[in-house]
Amino acid sequence: MASAAATAHRKGPPRQESPRAKVWLYLTLLTLQYGAQPLISKRFIRRDVIVTSSVLACEMAKVICALFLLAKEGSFKRLCKEWTLVGALTASGLPAAIYALQNSLLQISYKNLDSLTFSILNQTKLFFTAFFTYLILGQKQSPKQIGALTLLIIAAILLSVGESSGKASSSSNSDQVLLYGIIPVMIASVLSGLASSLCQWASQVKKHTSYLMTVEMSFVGSLCLLASTYKSPDGEAIRKYGFFHGWTVWTLIPVVMNAVGGILVGLVTAHAGGVRKGFVIVSALLVTAILQFIFDGKPPSVYCLAALPLVISSIVIYQKYPYVVRKKED
Repeated sequence: MASAAATAHRKGPPRQESPRAKVWLYLTLLTLQYGAQPLISKRFIRRDVIVTSSVLACEMAKVICALFLLAKEGSFKRLCKEWTLVGALTASGLPAAIYALQNSLLQISYKNLDSLTFSILNQTKLFFTAFFTYLILGQKQSPKQIGALTLLIIAAILLSVGESSGKASSSSNSDQVLLYGIIPVMIASVLSGLASSLCQWASQVKKHTSYLMTVEMSFVGSLCLLASTYKSPDGEAIRKYGFFHGWTVWTLIPVVMNAVGGILVGLVTAHAGGVRKGFVIVSALLVTAILQFIFDGKPPSVYCLAALPLVISSIVIYQKYPYVVRKKED
C-alpha cells in the first residue's frame, strides 16, 4: 500500500498542455488557414456566387462553431447568465463597428490605388497595432522587437511587390489618388491597429472569452451587412436570384474554413496579442506562395525568396528578445 502511494507521489498530477505550446498551435493553424484560404476559395467558390451571401454564411458558421465550443467547455450557461448588452457593446460592438468602417475604407482605397501602393501602405497596420497595444494595454516593445517589426514590414513589402508586379495601373489625377486612395488606406490601417488592440483589451483585461467575442462580433457584422443589402448591388442580386445563387456543395468548404479561421483569430488575439497576429498574416503569404507552387506549378518569385529569411529572422528576434522591465536600484 505504501509502495503504491509512493509510486503515485512520484508520478504527480497529470501533465497539462503548456499554454505556450497551445499559443504556438493556434499561431500555426491560423498561418496555414490564412495561407490556404485564397487557393481553396478560388477552387470552390464560383464567380457567380454573391459575395455578401458567402460572407453572411461564414458569419453564421462562426457563431455555430463558437457556441458549440462554449457548450463543450461547459461555460455556455454561466456566460448566458452573466451576459449584458452594455458589456457586449463595450467589448465587441466597438471593434466590430471599427472593422466594418475599415473594410469600407479599404474598398474605396483599392479602387483608387494601384495594387502595389495599396499593399505597401496597408502593411503600416503592424506599427499601428504595436502603438495602440502600448497605448491601451501598456505593452511595450523592446528595441530589438521594434527592429523585428521593421524586418517584417520590409518582408511584407517585398511580398507585395512580387504579388503586384505587372498589375500596377497609373492614375493621372493625383488629388483623387490622395483623397480616395492614400488617405482611406492610412485611416484603415490606424483603425485596424485600434480594433485589434481593443479586442486584445477585452480578452485580457475584461476577461471576455474569445468564443463569446466571436459570437457578438459576428452578430454585429451580420447586422451591418444585412443593412447594406438594402441599397447595394449584392442586395439587389440576392432579391433577384436568391441567397444561394451559384452555390454548390463544395462552396461550404471555403465558408467553413473561413469560419474556423475567424475562431482562430479570436484565440490568437486573446492569447498571443494583435502584434503576433501581424506575423501570422505575413507568414501566411509565404504559405500561399508555397501552396501555389505545389498545386498550380507557379514557382515563388524572387521577392518571395528574399522575404523568407526576413520573416524567419523577425519571428525569432521578436520571440527571443521581449521587453524586460528593469528594476530601479535603491
